[in-house]
Amino acid sequence: MPTTIENVVIVGTGCAGLTAAIYTARANLNPLVLEGSLPGGQLTTTSEVENFPGFPHGVDGFQLTQNMREQSTRFGTRFEQGLVTSVDFKSHPLQLILADRVILAKSVIIATGASPRMTGIPGEKELYGGKGVTTCATCDGAFYRKMEVAVLGGGDSAAEEALFLTRFASKVYLVHRRDSLRASKIMSDRAVAHEKIQMVWDSIPVEVLGVKEGSVSGLKVKNVKTGAESVLPVKGVFVAIGHTPNTGPFTPAIDVDEGGYIKSVAGSQVQTNIPGVYVAGDCSDHVYRQAITAAGLGCQAAIEAERWLSEHGA
Repeated sequence: MPTTIENVVIVGTGCAGLTAAIYTARANLNPLVLEGSLPGGQLTTTSEVENFPGFPHGVDGFQLTQNMREQSTRFGTRFEQGLVTSVDFKSHPLQLILADRVILAKSVIIATGASPRMTGIPGEKELYGGKGVTTCATCDGAFYRKMEVAVLGGGDSAAEEALFLTRFASKVYLVHRRDSLRASKIMSDRAVAHEKIQMVWDSIPVEVLGVKEGSVSGLKVKNVKTGAESVLPVKGVFVAIGHTPNTGPFTPAIDVDEGGYIKSVAGSQVQTNIPGVYVAGDCSDHVYRQAITAAGLGCQAAIEAERWLSEHGA
């Protein structure tokens, strides 16, 4: 068992985790940040971010997270590679269990994000991230002005993405495997009635075209009833079939909702059911999922952790 007890360990290096690192480092807490398999988080797969404040001409997603990392390092943040496999939060110090070691901490900030569910069809992975396949209409919709795009899915998220995209795209194809949406009636009615949205019922995506050219040139779909295949002439494909929060290692110690997102206690956006353990970013936020909201939650978690440590003699 290690003898060193960290003041605060931050798990995750997206906008939430890195913002928490900046704040806790500036508070002289000497935070330790654990990097997972995708340092910088999902933002590193985005070639251009236009809606993060302070960058009037946009900023490369990788560069934005790199800037945050350098900023936190300047104030004393330490980074280590490691995947948390389980935790023991029954008593203090808190234990983070990794494959090769155990880390003890007075406080923990969980900022592990969420992974978008993908269809797995050919071309999707190759063209993901700045090449036409995306999972966020709010982030990338403005890049498809006066273009035709497709949205994959049938729930509220898909309907909402499709409706949002009508502000920019000339036409939005909403592809769903059934003959009616799973979305709530109000969202379904709005999507079906919108003049810019064309429903592609009883259909599944088969292949994203354009790999050789390096950008989406079309989407091949198949009618599940007739077997007929056709190509939608789109320049963008928005996958809206949900996200999976990266919270498995923290359960059942930490309370999560039915979707696996970490729950915060009443009166706080970042306090979990365990004293000294906080959450920030997309592993708890399944509504907004934006870089700026993740950063805001990271700030809150850091301030709450600092206050908790101050009260408990850190």
